[in-house]
Amino acid sequence: MAGMQDFWCFEDDFFGGGTLATSGQGDPWVIADTSASGTPTYVYVDGSSSGEVALDLAATSEVENVCLSFGDKLAMDIDKIQGAEFRIKMNQAALDATSQVAFGLTGDRNDTIDSIAQAAIFRVVGADSTTAVVVESDDGTNNNDAVATGQTLINAYKTFKIDFSQGTSDVRFMMDDANGLRRVATGTTFDMSNYTGSLQPFVQIQKTADTNTDGLTIDYIKVWGKR
Repeated sequence: MAGMQDFWCFEDDFFGGGTLATSGQGDPWVIADTSASGTPTYVYVDGSSSGEVALDLAATSEVENVCLSFGDKLAMDIDKIQGAEFRIKMNQAALDATSQVAFGLTGDRNDTIDSIAQAAIFRVVGADSTTAVVVESDDGTNNNDAVATGQTLINAYKTFKIDFSQGTSDVRFMMDDANGLRRVATGTTFDMSNYTGSLQPFVQIQKTADTNTDGLTIDYIKVWGKR
């Protein structure tokens, strides 16, 4: 009989009063915060009706990067992952042109998104469009950058799914629309088969030197696969 011995599932609904720290391995999240003099915030949302974590940049004119991840403890074998789901919204109607957001599954993190060697991610890049969502994949050999989805992310929750059930040579991306989850960027094959290591969940917001206080809120993150 199939059960925990055959399948694994990680999910976090961010209930309670946990602390998100920049060092140590807590629960299992770790925050990377590159601010110098500003004070970005990363907190469990008080008064949330469903458990949330908010990441917000500071009103200080400096380069800032705030990332929620496993602190590069790569715990999920890409060949065993079946899917990942993120429910996320921005904390403003649109990103500032100096900000960007990325989330999904990655190898070791980097402040520069395009320098992450392994990734299957959703992105909103303010310099290109302040609300348009693109998808990207990289396995160290095959690389797909900024593939349009035709959808947007604003200050309303959307569900995002990365589907590995067809194998790593055909990773698929899905997003909410008026009819529920649907596949996006169908004209591109996202091949990650040249990577055989492990990944981690990853949510990052960042800006160049600017005073904007852009942020995002995460309702839940779920990743599942075969044992």
